[in-house]
Amino acid sequence: MTATSIWLGLCGGIVPLMVMPLWCGSVSAQVTSDGTLNTTVSQSGNKFTITNGSAANSNLFHSFQQFSVPTGTSAIFDLVNTPNISTIFSRVTGGSISRIDGVIQTINSNSPVSLFLINPSGIVFGPNAQLNIGGSFVGTTANSIKFADGVEFNASKTTAPPLLTINVPVGLQFGQNSGALAQPAVGIAVQNSINGISQNPLGLQVSSGKTLALLGNGIDIAGGVLKTVNGSIELGSVQSGQVSLSPTNQGWAFDYSNVQRLSDIQLSQQALINVSGFGNSAIQLQGKNIRLLNGSTVSTNNFGAMSSDRIAVNATETFQLIGTTQDGTRSSLLISNASNLGQGGDIVISAKQLLLQDGGDILTQTLGPAASGNITVNALESIQMSGFNPANSGGNTAILTLSYGSGNTGNITLSTQKLSVTNGAGIASSSFQKGNSGNVQINASDSIDVAGINNVNLLPSNVSSSTIGTGNAGNVTIKTSRLTVRDGANVNSSTGGMGNAGNLKITASDLIEVSGAASSSTLTSGIGAYALRLDPVSRAAYGLPDIPSGNAGGVILITPQLRISDRAQVGVKNDGTGNAGNFEVYADSVTLRNQGAITAATQSGNGGNLVLNVKELLLMRGNSKISAEAKSIGNGGNISINAPIIAGLENSDIIANAIKGRGGNIQISTKGIFGLQFRPQLTPENDITASSQFGVSGTVQINNIGVDPNSGLVQLPTNVVDPSQQIATGCAGSEGSRFVATGRGGVPQNPNQQVTSDRTWSDIRDLRAYHKTGNVTAQTPRSPEVILEATSWHRNANDQVELIAAPSPSYMQQPLTCAASAKS
Repeated sequence: MTATSIWLGLCGGIVPLMVMPLWCGSVSAQVTSDGTLNTTVSQSGNKFTITNGSAANSNLFHSFQQFSVPTGTSAIFDLVNTPNISTIFSRVTGGSISRIDGVIQTINSNSPVSLFLINPSGIVFGPNAQLNIGGSFVGTTANSIKFADGVEFNASKTTAPPLLTINVPVGLQFGQNSGALAQPAVGIAVQNSINGISQNPLGLQVSSGKTLALLGNGIDIAGGVLKTVNGSIELGSVQSGQVSLSPTNQGWAFDYSNVQRLSDIQLSQQALINVSGFGNSAIQLQGKNIRLLNGSTVSTNNFGAMSSDRIAVNATETFQLIGTTQDGTRSSLLISNASNLGQGGDIVISAKQLLLQDGGDILTQTLGPAASGNITVNALESIQMSGFNPANSGGNTAILTLSYGSGNTGNITLSTQKLSVTNGAGIASSSFQKGNSGNVQINASDSIDVAGINNVNLLPSNVSSSTIGTGNAGNVTIKTSRLTVRDGANVNSSTGGMGNAGNLKITASDLIEVSGAASSSTLTSGIGAYALRLDPVSRAAYGLPDIPSGNAGGVILITPQLRISDRAQVGVKNDGTGNAGNFEVYADSVTLRNQGAITAATQSGNGGNLVLNVKELLLMRGNSKISAEAKSIGNGGNISINAPIIAGLENSDIIANAIKGRGGNIQISTKGIFGLQFRPQLTPENDITASSQFGVSGTVQINNIGVDPNSGLVQLPTNVVDPSQQIATGCAGSEGSRFVATGRGGVPQNPNQQVTSDRTWSDIRDLRAYHKTGNVTAQTPRSPEVILEATSWHRNANDQVELIAAPSPSYMQQPLTCAASAKS
């Protein structure tokens, strides 16, 4: 049975023919006992009173043939005969769906009582369903509930009398025939835009500090509301397997590690799940595919001093936040709020794929002195973020941590294979007052693509940290194989106020490519750390000074290939009184094309420094530039380039200029520089300049690191020997000279073979019997030893001292004779 097969609408609405909406029909015979336990049901008007049952210490067991509560009726568990009960276990065995649109209540108990309602055929909560019990509520379509002593309270097998136990439950067992849970539409839920709390309708609630849990084979909440205060809410969609149970201070905790197959969860039509209070609250969603659609919300609100727990979403396949309300006032939202001293709850998401679209948001925020929660996403395959609210262009699709008070924002940590942020979507940690913004850390093993803008409000797709108050912006750290930033998108850390921008570090094992501009605006793609002067409207809205005073952060790019093209820019910038940061590149090759730029610009402070360490090639073409310029009274930054080959073509420049301040210094170390030349001022050629219009110009130093042609040379002797005197002449061919080689020795048996032994051949025979010597007619005189005195010295290319002597006297060797040759 699927969630859609039991979906119910309002009276007069469209429903499947197989299902009649109970809240439109008769109220007779809706709660009946099946006779297997001592369950007694009596009806008085619109009230069904349930008494007795079978007690086992503090546990009470009930068994029903059917259990439905129509509109305007109530099912009352009267514990007058069993006042010391703490937990009621109720099963429905008749095979019919439980449809709850009235009140479920417990009375006459000495302590708060929790209720388990087990119906394998399915449970549907209508728009008027209410819970009025003192403890936790667990509604489930499991087949049975298991206890610590092995006893199983089964709702599918009722032939044998059930065994009862005083032990605590340890698990819910789901079979293939387990039913679904649904809560149909109730119209529009009005939500406060700040804290995300719905005011109407009341919805399903449990007492403060307790657990509200719905576990079924498919969960569909269409416009419904689930709430608790200082407690926890659990949604688990299980097809088969066992969900483990363990008691907590808030009721129950659920473990899905023994579940074989999960089903889907869907929240639609502005459905709301909310936990509020003074801390230590939690929401968990566990399913196969989990979807929040049409402005639906899952939220926690911490108004107290204790730290809140978290929102956990675990999807074995996909988690989706898509769409908005029809009027565009609210997007599908996963949100954690902090309003006092207690930290906001963390949001933890685990899925194969995460999809945010059409304004869907994941958000933690603080309005006071406490820190907002952290956001952690582990998506095994991909994270896709795209677009904005179609009815409200300001509602961009986003993952955000925000601070509107003195508290710091939480950190954002994303892990996946592929990350796509397009059409105005964003990943950001931002502070608007005194708090610091958090760090943004992204690990994408395959690729990251940040592309495009919101074509309506012209906001770019971005990955960023920022501050416009007195707090500092956090750092942005990215690790991936390929990073592309294109079509007006940005990856940056920035400040618009008195706080400092954070640092940005990107490590890409294959490529970083920054290219293009937005087709509908002047926004260019970029990577950097900035201190920016915001527009007058924004400055007035946030009470900002006309000129920011914070410092820009630093940027480090590490990659084999850095490509910047089509007006894209990377670098650091400060439009205010602070300093620009440093920009460092470590790459095998850097290519700038078609007005691509690496810049470090400042207005009044010190310019940023550019450091480029390139192993192979730095290529600049088509009006590209590398610049560390200063406007107004600022000093130009320094540029340091270390590359074996540097080429500048088509009016590409390396600049460290200033206007009133001092020009920066340019230092280049290379084996070869082509096209670029030092000039005192910019020209239409390929220039290297470090000038100042009204101040002191900087310096340009180019170190050509080539091969010294004198290195490794050896001085030849000056006494040249006549080679003609080294050859014996006049030897007759009749002397009978011969050469004898015995054995294979070091020669292979044939030219195609190799020598199979590495032993050296040595002939140790006595060859005197073969040696015949003729009469010696002349002897070869020996050259007398001549001792040379050094007359000078010099240091060679290896930094060694060599002694130099005067030329030795020439010596003429006597001609050799045949006899002398034979003697030698």
